[in-house]
Parts: sequence; C-alpha cells; structure tokens
Amino acid sequence: MSHLIYSDTVCALGEGPLWHPWEEALYWFDILGSRLYRRDTHGERHWQFDRHVSAAGWVESGKLLIASERDLFLFDTDSGSEEHVVDLEADNAVTRSNDGRADPWGGFWIGTMGKAAEPEAGAIYRFFKGELRRLYADITISNAICFAPGGAYAYFCDTDTHRIQRVALDGDGWPAADPVTFVDLAPEGLKPDGAVVDTQGNLWNAQYGAGRVACYNPEGKFMTAAGLAAGQITCPAFGGTGFTTLFATSAADGAAPNDPFAGQTFSVPMGFVGQREHQVKL
Repeated sequence: MSHLIYSDTVCALGEGPLWHPWEEALYWFDILGSRLYRRDTHGERHWQFDRHVSAAGWVESGKLLIASERDLFLFDTDSGSEEHVVDLEADNAVTRSNDGRADPWGGFWIGTMGKAAEPEAGAIYRFFKGELRRLYADITISNAICFAPGGAYAYFCDTDTHRIQRVALDGDGWPAADPVTFVDLAPEGLKPDGAVVDTQGNLWNAQYGAGRVACYNPEGKFMTAAGLAAGQITCPAFGGTGFTTLFATSAADGAAPNDPFAGQTFSVPMGFVGQREHQVKL
C-alpha cells in the first residue's frame, strides 16, 4: 500500500482524525499544541485553544463536539465560539482527554489519561442524552475507541497493557457484559493506539512506535498492515470519496532523529471501505 503525506504540518502529538461526511473535510488535533486542524480540497486552517484538546464528533455542518482536558464543548468552526456542554474531570489537574469517538446511537465515548501518563490516572466515559457516565476506571493511556458495524461491540484499550478489549453493547449502546481481550499485542511488544472499524468489521489499529496501522478481522486475526513514513503513528480514520482513504496522524514529540516525517498526517488509498463517522446527537 503506497501512502501520501496529506498534511506536512508537524504536530507534537497528532491525534483524533475525524472525516466530516457533510463537509468532506478532515479534522485532527495537536494535543500538546492545543490546536484543531481542518483540511479539504481548498486548503488547511487551524484553531488555537487555551487547553489541551484531543478528540471530536461531528454534530452538523460547522459544529463539532470537542473533548478537552476539562470539558466537552460545542464548537462552531465558522465563528470560533464555544458552548460548554459538560465537565470532564474538571477538578483533576493531573489528567486530560485523549482518544474518543461517536457511537452508533449518537453518544460520544471519551478516554482520559494523566498528562505524564501517570499509572491508572485515567478513565473511559460515555456521554449520552446529556449524561456523562464513567464506564471504566484505572486506565493509564486510553485509546482504540471504536465500534463494530451495527453497534454490537465497542472496542477500547489501555495502551499500557498492550491489549485491545471488546465489549458487547445493549440496545441503548451501554456495555452489556465484561470486556474481553480482542487482540493481545504483548507477545510482539506492540503498543495499540487509536483504532477504527471498517464496514466489514475489520479493526484498523495504529501501533505507536511501529510505523503502521494494522488490520485485524472480526475474530481478532491479523490480516494486513499499512506501513507509514513516521514511526509514532497515533490514530487512523476512514474518509474521502467512498470512505476508501485511510488517514493517520502521528507524533513528533519524542521521535527519533531519523524520523523526518514525524508529526505529519498521512493518507493511504485502500481496497477497504470505512464506516461513515457517526453523528453526535446533543
């Protein structure tokens, strides 16, 4: 699979790529730079915030639900205005938001972590119908939040454990059982980062430090991998025409000297079709 540089903007910690299906544009974040980026066929722009921002779900054209280190807020990309929605660990200066994604019911899952990856300082939450509920505690580095087609399962991981978890969901999108291990990457020494699921139920996982996004079938078996020109790949997203382009963010912070493309954002034409990102319903 050949890849292209989608954006040569260098992010200290690129994360949270989101293809907006109505706008036909890619959004992504530089968490450490407290910035949101947007790129489409007309060019690229960005917005600066006063706190860490990391993940978003689309609400409508020009409006995103964004997770920051202290809250979820509605952001208007035309005016640049913010509307507070709910606090997110606002009283905890140690943590910030990290990985997140909208679910098939219009809810939004978001993980937190310590700003210095303090052990078990984070958690994973779901925001749904005005309520923010904690689902899982004692998470060190929350990642890989994504959903099977039809919403039968949610996936997530604590990167520190090297295991991607899968949990069955009920009819309202809440966990209906205990999580089970979907893929254990510990024997290979791989670090699972962000993930997304395609229309066939295959999970695509960015593996931090390995320079790739790896694909696992619905039974958790390795299928293929897209190699990328940066070592610290952080999160994938499907988008573009027919949702057949795999985008991936990366991180420059802590990159090796021989990693000249670290922090840039990549695109890979695929023979797989991604799901359309779900719309957040506020």
